[in-house]
Amino acid sequence: MAAKITIRELTMAYGDLVVMHDLNFEIQEKDIFIIMGGSGCGKSTLLRHLIGLQEPAKGSILYGDEDFTATDPDERGSFMQRFGVMYQSGALWSSLTLGENIAMPLEEAGTISAATVRDLVAYKLSLVGLSGYKDYYPSQISGGMKKRAGIARALALDPDILFLDEPGAGLDPLSSRRLDDLILGLRDSQGSTIVIVTHELASIFSIANTALFLDTATKTQGAIGNPNELRDRSDNPAVRLFLNRGDTPEPHP
Repeated sequence: MAAKITIRELTMAYGDLVVMHDLNFEIQEKDIFIIMGGSGCGKSTLLRHLIGLQEPAKGSILYGDEDFTATDPDERGSFMQRFGVMYQSGALWSSLTLGENIAMPLEEAGTISAATVRDLVAYKLSLVGLSGYKDYYPSQISGGMKKRAGIARALALDPDILFLDEPGAGLDPLSSRRLDDLILGLRDSQGSTIVIVTHELASIFSIANTALFLDTATKTQGAIGNPNELRDRSDNPAVRLFLNRGDTPEPHP
């Protein structure tokens, strides 16, 4: 079976400044895949490449056996309808209620009745534990609730793949744990493939099937695998340093 997403020889750059080069990895169906690394390593840049907001300097991104990087604008639009994206800030419109925020992508699709939109808004809010909050504005809810509302909006069009950029940033430990539980529940109940940018170690160890480490020193991937295995057995000191909070114990045999 083909991987859900395949990255081949990917180089990311801003002009002559290379951010990362020669990235090669796969993301499997129903995987919770973590992109991790230190600040400024290119985690969010890689996410923007995966969803088509930035073009690679070199290499290709495949969804199934289709080359996303080689598509024309019309084809790319149909690809992107399969994506749900939650940006780091949540990116909710402050002048709209939560219900209106979630309804927007449904209404823009143009083929759904008003009654169905209302039902879908209620359902998406219930999925993230926000039933009864459709008439609240973002300013009236907590940071953790805003994150969940952002995920509800990302889920509006039943995406095949969910991309989350630093979903736990700025949350207290309890809210972060609840968000992790939500992500696991969405994978299990919706069957989504979930790609997450994060440096939150508690979340990485709690929810990731696979983690990719972007190494700022070498400007390429330093390791890929289960984060618990990488923490204990990686032969890359930079990976062990990151996953052990600054300690560099010898790898386990």
